[in-house]
Amino acid sequence: MESEQLFHRGSYRNSYNSITSASSDEELLDGAGVIMDFQTSEDDSLLDGDAAAGTHYTMTNGGSISSSTHLLDLLDEPIPGVGTYDDFHTIDWVREKCKDRERHRRINSKKKESAWEMTKSLCDAWSGWLVVTLTGLASGALAGLIDIAADWMTDLKEGVCLSALWYNHEQCCWGSNETTFEERDKCPQWTTWAELIIGQAEGPGSYIMNYIMYIFWALSFAFLAVSLVKVFAPYACGSGIPEIKTILSGFIIRGYLGKWTLMIKTITLVLAVASGLSLGKEGPLVHVACCCGNIFSYLFPKYSTNEAKKREVLSAASAAGVSVAFGAPIGGVLFSLEEVSYYFPLKTLWRSFFAALVAAFVLRSINPFGNSRLVLFYVEYHTPWYLFELFPFILLGVFGGLWGAFFIRANIAWCRRRKSTRFGKYPVLEVIVVAAITAVIAFPNPYTRLNTSELIKELFTDCGPLESSSLCDYRNDMNASKIVDDIPDRPAGLGVYSAIWQLGLALVFKIIMTVFTFGIKVPSGLFIPSMAVGAIAGRIVGIAVEQLAYYHHDWFIFQEWCEVGADCITPGLYAMVGAAACLGGVTRMTVSLVVIVFELTGGLEYIVPLMAAVMTSKWVGDAFGREGIYEAHIRLNGYPFLDAKEEFTHTTLAADVMRPRRSDPPLAVLTQDNMTVDDIENLINETSYNGFPVITSRESQRLVGFALRRDLTIAIESARKKQEGIVGSSRVCFAQHTPSLPAESPRPLKLRSILDMSPFTVTDHTPMEIVVDIFRKLGLRQCLVTHSGTVLGIITKKNMVEHLEELARRTEPLAPPWYHNKKRYPPSYGPDGKPRSRFHHVQLSAAQEQGEGAEEEARLLDSTAL
Repeated sequence: MESEQLFHRGSYRNSYNSITSASSDEELLDGAGVIMDFQTSEDDSLLDGDAAAGTHYTMTNGGSISSSTHLLDLLDEPIPGVGTYDDFHTIDWVREKCKDRERHRRINSKKKESAWEMTKSLCDAWSGWLVVTLTGLASGALAGLIDIAADWMTDLKEGVCLSALWYNHEQCCWGSNETTFEERDKCPQWTTWAELIIGQAEGPGSYIMNYIMYIFWALSFAFLAVSLVKVFAPYACGSGIPEIKTILSGFIIRGYLGKWTLMIKTITLVLAVASGLSLGKEGPLVHVACCCGNIFSYLFPKYSTNEAKKREVLSAASAAGVSVAFGAPIGGVLFSLEEVSYYFPLKTLWRSFFAALVAAFVLRSINPFGNSRLVLFYVEYHTPWYLFELFPFILLGVFGGLWGAFFIRANIAWCRRRKSTRFGKYPVLEVIVVAAITAVIAFPNPYTRLNTSELIKELFTDCGPLESSSLCDYRNDMNASKIVDDIPDRPAGLGVYSAIWQLGLALVFKIIMTVFTFGIKVPSGLFIPSMAVGAIAGRIVGIAVEQLAYYHHDWFIFQEWCEVGADCITPGLYAMVGAAACLGGVTRMTVSLVVIVFELTGGLEYIVPLMAAVMTSKWVGDAFGREGIYEAHIRLNGYPFLDAKEEFTHTTLAADVMRPRRSDPPLAVLTQDNMTVDDIENLINETSYNGFPVITSRESQRLVGFALRRDLTIAIESARKKQEGIVGSSRVCFAQHTPSLPAESPRPLKLRSILDMSPFTVTDHTPMEIVVDIFRKLGLRQCLVTHSGTVLGIITKKNMVEHLEELARRTEPLAPPWYHNKKRYPPSYGPDGKPRSRFHHVQLSAAQEQGEGAEEEARLLDSTAL
């Protein structure tokens, strides 16, 4: 196990290896690796495998030999499989970047030899643009298909267009000449289920039959969706963004971005949205786009053989996903940069923008909503906002932060309960129950019966002369002589007050059902439900401010800018600001969210209200916890993910975290020329470690390099098949020169070519604050802890996550979150006059101090249940 490593009992000196500056910007990778093998039954018998090799630097090994080694010692005949990764392991960012540089140098050196090599060089240079173009085309086409199918199946719950079965309700009535202004959604071509089954269009019988058919179709769609996910693609459930973030940080999850997941997610996303569950399709569209990017990357060796390069394509794909979800190409690029990507070089920024542009162009060409817009709820406002309105906008930001904090805690508590009880063993039953409750409660209220995107559209829309919604049932001035675009503020009618009550009930319904819906085993996005909650609250506040300004226009806060008969307040603007505030409170997005909503409205004039509400929402939410919903689900599912947004404020050292500890078994190591093939195979079979430090000898413990378990196994198997004379007693040599052996000895096996000669090392006295920063910025999987070149132990990403969780548990739990951001040190002496323990240099509770000698096991949740 990782903790079963010997703490070397040697003299300590405060020194460690220095690293020279990197040769290029690409050497400094802003990516965090992850190192937990979720398929291993003994989670504490893991030692993270691939050593993330550093850049060129000088390291002094045993024997005082100073060597500056290259990252990769390439084989004359590469062994198939060496340098690849197992499922649920992390990639070696630095090694992958070095492989790409070697490939690039090789292509450049050959391109002048012939026209064919020049053509290959040009194809390689353009392959990046080609793969993001294909990704954008596929993402836009699939998004248009999903939008059209979801709209048709949503309307199928209420009726059918007998004249053209493939038309939804709106399309069915487009060509009708028998619609009225008040009932523009009713036409003879559209037939409700009550009319079709019992022949009644009105009355109690008709209502009950439509109610029953609504529930029937909702349950049918939900059951089909969860059944397809369970049988064909378990990875197709959820929103996918927490896993996308983890994959982009360097984690390997085979099949999560595969063709089966893409196919099933596309189909079940339509079914889940059509079932009426409190979820959206915008988050899963990011997963769909990343599946497209992953599939197309396998067409180009530049990306199919390099995991780091593939993640550049996935970053661009996530931007394309948000672009088609909200019709916001620039917002999609900023979303990829701010929310999901860890390694985002400048060329990835350009390609992300291009992918988002292509995806938006394809979606606009398909025109799924028939309004020449990329989203259903595109709006434009013409009335300016006034300084006084910043106060209600900030109040909406406070509401968004409180909603976000409540939702994160409630949803995580419910998901944790689902994992820890028998209820989680019946995902199909859970989906059916949630869908049944949602359908039964949603049908009587017209605002909850609506598709959530249509609800947001109605809440965003300003009341004009052609609006017939109950939200626009104002008492009109009968003396008005003409119809104008900007209708003055008017007193609310009975329809408005009725709509407010219905919206209040819809708000409570959305808040409760979204908590229980997000995380069930169907594709479920969070963007649209969160925006709906904020839009409902914002519209109610907007109507209240509008009526306040109408009846009290002589107040000093209104008299300067709101005259009688003027159009002062726009309730739809409040709905938009509230939607942005609530989405920001849940996800803690800032810049990208403001740009996305700005692109929705098309007006620069409302940037300041959006910024004020979103920042207020983030500040209020951060007061209750800095984690957004995606980071919370990453931690809940046990993904070994280091969030770059978090600050490490404790004062522990590398020696406090490294394995092994004093009471642990010895460190499992290899010697450079004293072990046989049988010795190494026995060590591999007897341990579960994924890598082994290579030392000069067991007496000196001087570091030579790091060998991966997978590479050792593949290299030995290949040598037995292809090299004559390799037997169990053959000496394995990791040194540059083979030692002299007796004449009768079997042929030695040279494995220096698979040895990482420059593993990253720190000394035992290196502050953990620096180590954590190194892991985040270089994307390391582990680093070795040394003292004057002598190997003491190892720190893996799993050790890092365990240490952070341990510190979080040991820190005073009742202190407010902002208190933990300060560095603080306990007093030297306790109340009894005795020296206080300075274990880990953080304050401990009395109960924890008594048991601080006992080593706690890190909690690892089942990663297969999302």
